[in-house]
Amino acid sequence: MEFLFLCLLFSSLGFRRLTEANSTYSPRMIFKCEETAVKRIPLPGQNAHVRILPNGQLDVVKGQTLYSYNFQHPQMNPVESKVSWKKCFDRNQQACNYNITVVHETQDVNKVFVCGNNGKETLCCEMNLSDTSPICNPTKKTEDIERSLSGLTLKEGEPSAFVESADGADLYMTFSGSQEHVGIRKFGKDPVRPHDSKEQHYVGLMLSRRSNDSLQDKVYAFYKEKNRDSGLQSDMWLPFVTQVCMADTGGPKNKMQSSWTSQTNAKLFCGDADSRQHFSELVDVATVHANQWQDTRVYALFRNEWGMSAVCVYTIRDIDNIFTTSPFKGTQKDRPRTCVTDSTKISLDTLNIIADTSEMEQWVKPVSKSGPLLFNRHKYTHIYADSTQHKGNDNYMVLFLSLNNGGIHKVLQTENHTFVIAEYHPFTQQTHILSIILHPSSRKLYVNSRDEIVQLDVANCAKYGDSCEDCILARDPYCGWNGTHCTPDTQDTLQNVATGNHTICEAQPKKAFRHSSHTHANNNMDSITLPSQSKYFLQCPLSSHHAQYTWRHSGNPESPISCTVKDEECLLLIHNMLPEQVGTYECKSEELGYERVVAQYSLQLKSRAAGRLSSPLVWVCLMAALIKSLTC
Repeated sequence: MEFLFLCLLFSSLGFRRLTEANSTYSPRMIFKCEETAVKRIPLPGQNAHVRILPNGQLDVVKGQTLYSYNFQHPQMNPVESKVSWKKCFDRNQQACNYNITVVHETQDVNKVFVCGNNGKETLCCEMNLSDTSPICNPTKKTEDIERSLSGLTLKEGEPSAFVESADGADLYMTFSGSQEHVGIRKFGKDPVRPHDSKEQHYVGLMLSRRSNDSLQDKVYAFYKEKNRDSGLQSDMWLPFVTQVCMADTGGPKNKMQSSWTSQTNAKLFCGDADSRQHFSELVDVATVHANQWQDTRVYALFRNEWGMSAVCVYTIRDIDNIFTTSPFKGTQKDRPRTCVTDSTKISLDTLNIIADTSEMEQWVKPVSKSGPLLFNRHKYTHIYADSTQHKGNDNYMVLFLSLNNGGIHKVLQTENHTFVIAEYHPFTQQTHILSIILHPSSRKLYVNSRDEIVQLDVANCAKYGDSCEDCILARDPYCGWNGTHCTPDTQDTLQNVATGNHTICEAQPKKAFRHSSHTHANNNMDSITLPSQSKYFLQCPLSSHHAQYTWRHSGNPESPISCTVKDEECLLLIHNMLPEQVGTYECKSEELGYERVVAQYSLQLKSRAAGRLSSPLVWVCLMAALIKSLTC
C-alpha cells in the first residue's frame, strides 16, 4: 500500500525522469516571472494595438486615443493624445467618433499618418505628436488615400505599409476573410484592387526596393488560403506568398481597370519531403531586411494538423526566382513577369492571359532547400527575428517565439542548427499573447496580452550563473564573460555562441566564487538529522535543462543515483532512513563535459529517544513544502 501511495503521489505531482526533459528543442533554461527583470503596465481596455518607436517610446492605439508609455517610470500614467479630426471641426460635428485603425510613421519624425473609421466612412490625416493638443490635418497625399478608401472599413491588425514619394503617398493594406475585396489593395492617387476572390487570411506584408532599378520595386504579402479541395487527405489551409509591382496602376478602362495586372502567387513549402512531413498552416512571418534586396530573409512560422509548429526560412532571391522562372499552373501560356512603366497600355490579349493565370506551378522552397529550421510539439503563435550584428563578424539570428500559454522562447539560429536558449514566463498566469516587439538597442522585449504590456529584459546575463563556463554554455549572443561576470556588454568579452565550447575559460584566472569540476564550497553543505525509518526529499536546484544531474552518496560513490524532476528541482527521495543512508550526498550537473557540484547535504541518524518524525501528518507537510507556486 505504501508503494502504491508513493506512485500515485509522484504521478499527481507531475514528476518525470530528467532524461525525458532533454529533448532537442527544449529550452536550456526556464525563467519564471519573478526570476527576471519585468515591468508591467495595464492596458486601457482590451484589443489595443501596440507599436514601438525607434527611440524606445511605446505607443498604444485604442479607440480614438493614442497612449504613449514610459517604461522608465511604469507607475506614471500614459500620455493620452485623443485624435481631434480637423474635418469634424469644419463640419461642426459634435460627435466625431472615429476609431483609429491605421498608424504609420512618416518621413517627418514628429508626425504620424492616421486613419480612422466610424462604421460609415474613413478619415485619414497627419498628426504632429509633439503638439500639446494634436489635431489630425488632412493633406493632399492623405486626401488621395482617403478618397480611394471610400466605402471600405479598415480592420485593426491587418498588415499595411505607408509609402511616401515626391508625388504623394500610397497605403498598401491587406484584407483578410472571404469577402469580395480580399487581398492586397493600394490606396492613393492610383488605387488598385485584387481581381480574384478566395478565402485568405494575411499574416505579413513587406516592401522590396531595388536600389538599382526602382521600376521593379515590389510588395510581397504572406497568407494562408482555405483549401477548396475538401477531401479527407487534403490540408485545410494552403500557405502562399503573393507579389505585386508598386508601379502597377491597373489595366485600361475596357479590361482590369484599377485591378492588379502584375499579381502572381506561389505556394510555400515547409517540411521534409523525404519523410513526407509538411506544415501547411501559415501562422506568422518575421522579415529581416538585408543591404542587398535578394538577401532579405523571411522567417515563416507554420503549424500542422497535429498542432506541431515549425519555422522555415526563405530568401527574396528564391521567391523572386520562382516568380521569374516557374511555369504557370494549369496552362502553357506565359505572361509578363517584370514590372512595366504604364500598366494601362498592356495589350488586351496579354490582359486576358493575366486574368486567367496567376499561380505558379512550382512551390517556393526554404533557403538552400533546407528543412524546417525548428519544429517541435510546442504551439507557437507569433515570431520576431533580431538580426543585430553581434561581437566580431558573426551575425547570429535570435528568434523570439510566443507560446500559446503566454510564454516566450528565445532561440539562437546558427548556420547549421537552432538552440533554444531560454523560456520566459512574463505573465503571472496563462494568457494569450497578441504581439511581441523587440527594441534592439536596449534588448527589451515588449509583450502584450489583452490586459497588459510587459517589458522583458532578454539580456539577463547574470541569470546564467556566476562562472565563465555557465556564461559560455548559455550561447547567448547578447552576453559575454568579462573576467568577473556574465555581462550584456559584449565588447572585449569571451563568447562561443556557435558551439558553447566552455574550454576557452581554462585560460581565464580562477575566481574565488567560481565553481570548477573538482571543487565545491564545503561551508555550503547542509547538515540534516533524520529519525530512523523516516522519509525525506533532498533538493537540488535545476538550472540548465540540457545538463545531466546525478546524486552520489559517500557510502557508495561509484554508483550515481538518477534524480526525479519536479518544477525546477532535481529531487532524491530518502525512502527509509537507516544507518546505511548516513553520509554525504552530492548533486552534480554535467553539460558538454563541464561538471560542478550544485548541492550537498550531510545526513545523520537521530537517536530513537528523540522521537519519530515520519508521521502521516509530517509526511504530507514535507510533500506540501516541495510544491512550488507557479505564480509571481
